[in-house]
Amino acid sequence: MTPEIDRRFMALALSLGRRGLGRTWPNPAVGCVLVRDGRIVGRGWTQPGGRPHAEREALAQAGAAARGATAYVSLEPCAHHGRTSPCAEALVAAGVARVVSALEDPDPRVAGRGHQILRDAGIEVLAGLMAPEAEAAQIGFLTRIRQGRPMLTLKLATSFDGRIATASGESRWITGPEARHLTHALRARHDAILVGAGTVRADDPMLNVRGLGPVAQPVRIVASAGLDLPLGRLAASAREIPVWLVHGAEAPTERRAAWDATGARRIELPGAFDAAGMMAALGAEGLTRVFCEGGGQLAASLLTAGVVDEVVGFTAGLTLGAEGRASIGALAEAPLGAFPRFRLAETRPVGADIYHRWTRA
Repeated sequence: MTPEIDRRFMALALSLGRRGLGRTWPNPAVGCVLVRDGRIVGRGWTQPGGRPHAEREALAQAGAAARGATAYVSLEPCAHHGRTSPCAEALVAAGVARVVSALEDPDPRVAGRGHQILRDAGIEVLAGLMAPEAEAAQIGFLTRIRQGRPMLTLKLATSFDGRIATASGESRWITGPEARHLTHALRARHDAILVGAGTVRADDPMLNVRGLGPVAQPVRIVASAGLDLPLGRLAASAREIPVWLVHGAEAPTERRAAWDATGARRIELPGAFDAAGMMAALGAEGLTRVFCEGGGQLAASLLTAGVVDEVVGFTAGLTLGAEGRASIGALAEAPLGAFPRFRLAETRPVGADIYHRWTRA
């Protein structure tokens, strides 16, 4: 295969892997393409819940045609035994002649051992093709393995002057229907949606994915140190769509009992209730991608803790003035260079609004 052909098939594997975003945690969302004599004989991506893996799906589709084929995989094939034997061993058994992978898997259970299994079997291995693109696609899984927390996307829908509501609290709707539809698509690509207690008290939100047909619903998470939350729509639907409540030791017994009765799950943080501890706890639960939709104080605490990896903004063409409610709560006074800075990744019009996505600089 020429380098150009290798890149074309790896780009397809990356695209297939992205189909699993928001559906495969705690496993990575991987894509695999099997090519023999220049023809695709099998394609696969990690299935909901993390099983079967992408390689298994592609091998099942290819059948006997996998023998002598090249496998393009967006992450190193696994090398550990779980509910199934390692994918690296499955590729060997299928008679694959060559494996091209985008990244070595940093999971200690793999960490190069998948590639070594293949090489020991006489299979040619090319690792690192389109690694930057694969890093971006796998940022959630990689962040959890390397830093012990999920990646975090902070979403802001604001007026042109950075306000999320009028002085009286009116916020529906600052942005238009197209922006809201895209927001639901973004929710669906994350494992969980996170908001603070103030957002729940003010809006009684459902925090689910709507308007996209039947899709897997993300976990709905509320950060509330004292569990001072109304038993509204989240409580009423907790047995249908998971609700997790991250709280502190100070949460009263009666509030804990009230939420336990709804079927919601509580996660109590030991020690101080802070953003870094909360994200570590969510990583320990297996989450890889979290989508935060407010409010301002929660956003400020996440930025201060340095756990925001991506900022997604929808900016509307209206101004609400200094009396309007700011999108971000107060941050500690510091020199300009100390504040978190992000790099523009993309921007485009969405209906009457502007969509812009920024990644950590």
